[in-house]
Amino acid sequence: MAVYDAPRTAAQASGQAGFFSTLVGIVSAWNDARITRNALSKLSDRELEDIGLCRGDIDIVVKNR
Repeated sequence: MAVYDAPRTAAQASGQAGFFSTLVGIVSAWNDARITRNALSKLSDRELEDIGLCRGDIDIVVKNR
């Protein structure tokens, strides 16, 4: 039986690691934005006013985070 072993170079390994770390970063940023949006959406208009925001500012705050 023949076995083919193709060792990866450091550049290939770091490319894959870079891909997965980028993917984890994207998912983490999306989750942070989701949590922030949900938390701000649960506040009353009065509470939002106390922190200097209105309902229309929620998406802007989340995108600029």
